[in-house]
Amino acid sequence: MSESLVSVIVPIYNASPYLEQCLDSIVGQTHKDLEIILLNDGSTDNSLAAMQRYAAQDKRIKIIDKQNQGYGATCNRGLAEATGTWISIVEPDDWIELGMYADMLAFAAKYAEEGTPLDIVKTPYWRIWMPDTKQQRKLNCSYKNRIHPSKQPFAIADAAHLLCHHPSIWSAIYRKSFLDEHGIRFKEIPGAGWADNPFLVETLCQTDRIGYFDTAYYCYREETPEKPKSFAHTNTLLPLERWNDMMDVIERLGITDERILRAHNSRGFTYLSGIIEEVDLTHDDIREAAKHMFERMDANLVFSDNEVSPGMKRLYADLRGIPCPKINPLPHIKGLFNQGFYSLKNTGFKNTAFMVSSYFGKKARREGRA
Repeated sequence: MSESLVSVIVPIYNASPYLEQCLDSIVGQTHKDLEIILLNDGSTDNSLAAMQRYAAQDKRIKIIDKQNQGYGATCNRGLAEATGTWISIVEPDDWIELGMYADMLAFAAKYAEEGTPLDIVKTPYWRIWMPDTKQQRKLNCSYKNRIHPSKQPFAIADAAHLLCHHPSIWSAIYRKSFLDEHGIRFKEIPGAGWADNPFLVETLCQTDRIGYFDTAYYCYREETPEKPKSFAHTNTLLPLERWNDMMDVIERLGITDERILRAHNSRGFTYLSGIIEEVDLTHDDIREAAKHMFERMDANLVFSDNEVSPGMKRLYADLRGIPCPKINPLPHIKGLFNQGFYSLKNTGFKNTAFMVSSYFGKKARREGRA
């Protein structure tokens, strides 16, 4: 087996509008030693025909045509078929810049030569904002320029900020022997199901050999604003279900590091905020799910965390039925200013203005006060 062979897993379901752009970006990589596994997850559009056209022209492509099972099961089938040293996952509506694998492997090789082979190579990604519209823009992701471990390789507690953001499991490559040794696979959930959430924790929390370099290659086509609104009504509790799945992993692994727990709490507050922006807390099932999540958070960590807003701390105390300590809002306000300055530098004035307007316009709903 070649040390540089990368198995690229592409789980595909009804992706024909974007598939050519995705596959062109993979077959055109400057690093040629690839095993490209295209998994057709029961598509009903022209995706399979597109896969077959590419396979006819590139012997590195292997097609697996199967019944619909969802994202997690499809990725697991790809992992079972993969023979490469490294695993990459590319979603069929995204694309990657042509030097991605060459640069990631060169970065990994440097540490292998020093006797500390990496299990994960992680990078930031490009946000493709308002894709396929006149407003489309290419923006830095929310952890670009923010990840500064004290040493490399590192364990996730030294860069726990990675656990607060979009899982972005596809802006990394994983050593297959590491995944196999720890039995790391995807949760098999119907549909997309946010199966990337538990996979993020399973991978980042089980090694002290993570390498990070701050160059983006993966182009993630974000959903336009109306889709998250629809999702909040049709899959209301799914984000909290995945948060609990991630907490199950954290508990199973015996993780007690406060940096990791605070980061995971932050994700929980983010997910709940997104839900109650659209579907308020008068719904009993949402209140119960939020209460259950809050009961799994350490109250001392929540109340002492300056990144959690005073309104969210009060909501946390109310749903848990515990006293809320006196809250000094100034550290949180200072953090908001720092976040604004970071966003201004990272994504520009227009996007920052949009973010600030959205934050304050929906703040009361996000904290269960409207």
